[in-house]
Amino acid sequence: MLHRADAVGVVIITQPAHAWVAGQLARAWGTARFPRPEPWEEVCMAAERHDDGWLAWEAAPTLNPATGRPFSFLELPREEHLAIWSTAGPTVLALGRYPALLVSLHGTGLYERHDPAHGPTDPAVQAFLDQEHAFQTRLLTELQSDPDFAVHAAPDAIVRNRRLIAVWDALSLAICGGQRDTRRISGVPTVNGETLMSVLPESRDLARVAVAPWPFAQQVVTLRFEGRRLSGHFADEATMRAALAHAPWVSFAVRLNPATVNERA
Repeated sequence: MLHRADAVGVVIITQPAHAWVAGQLARAWGTARFPRPEPWEEVCMAAERHDDGWLAWEAAPTLNPATGRPFSFLELPREEHLAIWSTAGPTVLALGRYPALLVSLHGTGLYERHDPAHGPTDPAVQAFLDQEHAFQTRLLTELQSDPDFAVHAAPDAIVRNRRLIAVWDALSLAICGGQRDTRRISGVPTVNGETLMSVLPESRDLARVAVAPWPFAQQVVTLRFEGRRLSGHFADEATMRAALAHAPWVSFAVRLNPATVNERA
């Protein structure tokens, strides 16, 4: 889960809610420079379901004793994080092989790219990577033998779609988390390579976000998501869970616009 801080306190946004925003971004994506993903439905499904492994944990989140609040996704102990991501690919496999492959690749990428301190030399991480790599190899072999998916299971297509999932994930995290400063996302796939994307609130208004370069088919994209306003800090997990279950809902609508020349700078 994400903790979105504001002047009142904190709004708790679940990982699946954030993934839903990633799916909204995927379905809005598509210009001459930023072609829409293919296979369309499977990649969009992977984007919006990439955090399905968190569903059980989000129903009963664990308490961070250091903060008195539920763990955020950045704070969660490694053992819990690995357990969550070990279920992600098989959970999405119920919907299809291609989205399950992309979800599994996203999970392993979190450790391969972002956790060098606990990378493959950590036995628990290595066991997770071995399990996921075997799962990925099996799915890739099947997809490459399937006439409907063979072209989309080619190495360059997998690299591109895997990167798109990571871009939408990063963009959604910035938006759902209420990021106040410019966020630069590297490695955004284009028709002939990659580029750097800038994301920043317009005039410090978190409900209006400027994006450059613009990758969406429409000139305005409105994203919707919800969270729960959690008040206070808690000494025990049961009390925290009860408070979260009864916390008031907060709805968000964030409008994305192309950045102006000044904003791009």
